[in-house]
Amino acid sequence: MNVRFERLREPGKVVIEALNRWENDPSIIPLTRPNRNKEELEQREEINLDRLEKRLEHQRIYLIFLDDLLVGEMNYMVDPGHLFKKEQGTSWIGITIGESEGRGKGIGFQAIQHLEQEAQAEGLKRIELGVFEFNNQAITLYEKLGYQKIGEIEDFTYWQDKMWKDIRMEKYLEKK
Repeated sequence: MNVRFERLREPGKVVIEALNRWENDPSIIPLTRPNRNKEELEQREEINLDRLEKRLEHQRIYLIFLDDLLVGEMNYMVDPGHLFKKEQGTSWIGITIGESEGRGKGIGFQAIQHLEQEAQAEGLKRIELGVFEFNNQAITLYEKLGYQKIGEIEDFTYWQDKMWKDIRMEKYLEKK
């Protein structure tokens, strides 16, 4: 199993098609974006070249490959406004393993470590993330990687006919 990460600089048709497939997959939607109600949960998003290029202006996006198969994407932003703890030099991270072939193989663990290295190389000292309280697999992964809970936001996302919390976690990066 060969896992590699590639920074996305010039998005093309294959990448846009994969992002749209994942963004509109009913099994992934509840895990990757907050929804205020049932209508939002069922709403589909369309990613086009313009929208993706705008994302690249404020996010570093990396593609995740398992052998030669594109299985996911991960990204980070620097000091976004939605941080729970407003601390300069913070990277906000996100990860999606969109293809089932990429799940359950430890790729998420490697991907987060890669994002940490990239953020550290950029001189960032802290990472913050949000994870919905029902996503126990992700919470376990983040804890295993040394992330600690710093807060909760009540009634953050709708899924399975109720509202759930967003758990905010952080990790300070070691100085090199």
